[in-house]
Amino acid sequence: MLQEYFPVSHEFRATEHLVLCQGDALEELKKLPDESFKLIVSSPPYNLGKAYEKQVCLEKYLDWQKTIIQEMFRVTAHDGSIVWQVGNYIDSGEVFPLDIYFYPIFKELGMRLRNRIVWHFDHGLHASKRFSGRYEVLLWFTKSDIYTFNLDAVRVPSKYPGKLHYKGSKAGQPSGNPLGKNPSDYWKILCQEWENGMIEIPNVKSNHPEKTAHPCQFPVELIERCVLALTNEGDWVLDPFGGVGSSVIAAIKQNRRGMMIERDTIFSALAEERINQFQSGLLKIRPIGKPIHQPSGREKVAQIPAQWLLQNKGTLL
Repeated sequence: MLQEYFPVSHEFRATEHLVLCQGDALEELKKLPDESFKLIVSSPPYNLGKAYEKQVCLEKYLDWQKTIIQEMFRVTAHDGSIVWQVGNYIDSGEVFPLDIYFYPIFKELGMRLRNRIVWHFDHGLHASKRFSGRYEVLLWFTKSDIYTFNLDAVRVPSKYPGKLHYKGSKAGQPSGNPLGKNPSDYWKILCQEWENGMIEIPNVKSNHPEKTAHPCQFPVELIERCVLALTNEGDWVLDPFGGVGSSVIAAIKQNRRGMMIERDTIFSALAEERINQFQSGLLKIRPIGKPIHQPSGREKVAQIPAQWLLQNKGTLL
C-alpha cells in the first residue's frame, strides 16, 4: 500500500505536511513560530572534523549548540519533547562524552530528562589505543511535566506472557500487559526481545539498505520509535540537522507532519529525493522490528582465515 503523497514545501506553514528548508539551522529556527513542534529529534554534528563540518574547540562547539537548543526549546510545544542523540568528542585520544556536556544546557532551560537511552550497535570504527565505541546516547527531555508518551505503541513481546499474580486480590490473573512489556532504556537486540526486552537497531553502514553518501546517517527505525512513542498522528516532528531526511521519512511513515533543516545543498537535494521516493513506494528502508542477521558460521567472512590458523599453530609449536 502506497503512502498518501504530499508535496514538499520549502517554507514552514502549519497547513503543510512536509517541509524541507535548505539553510543554516539557527537562522531557520528563528523563523519558526513558538511551540509548534511536538517532537524535535536530531543528531547534531559531533565536531569531529568530518568533510561536512569544521572542527572547533569543545567550548566553542557547545556555545554554538546552546544557541540552537534555546531556539529549539522555544519552538517545542508545551507538552512536547526533544530527543538529542549524541556520541563522543575525541581530542588527542581523550574521550569527552557529549551527553554529559549537553545535560546542563537543557536543564538550564527547565527541561526534564525522562530517559538516557543507550543505543548499542555492533559495527563502527575500530580503535587501536582504546576499546572500540559501540554505543551512542539519546537524551529524551520534555518541556514540562505534561507530555505525550505512547508506551503501547512501542511495547515488545513478554518473555513469560502466561505468568500469573501469585498473591493478593489479583492472584491467578495474568501479571503482564497483553500488549507486551516496556522495552527499557537500552536499545540493542530486536531478535532477542523475547529474552531481555532489548531493541537492536543497526547503524547505517555499507550493507544497510538505507545507505547514502552521508557519513553519519540516522536509521529510519531509530527515529520511528521516538515518533511512535512521543507524538500522535498529525503532530509536527522537526529535525534541525536533517541530513538526508530519515527523520522526516519516519514522521510521514507514521502519519505525522515532518520538517527538516539542512545546510548542505547536496544532502538537502538527496533528502528531497528520498522523501519523494518513499512516498512513491520506491525507497528501500529497513522495516521496523526486523531481526538482525545472525551469521550461521558457514559464510566465508564468518570463518577464521587459514593464515591465522597457521600463525597460531606456529606459535603453539
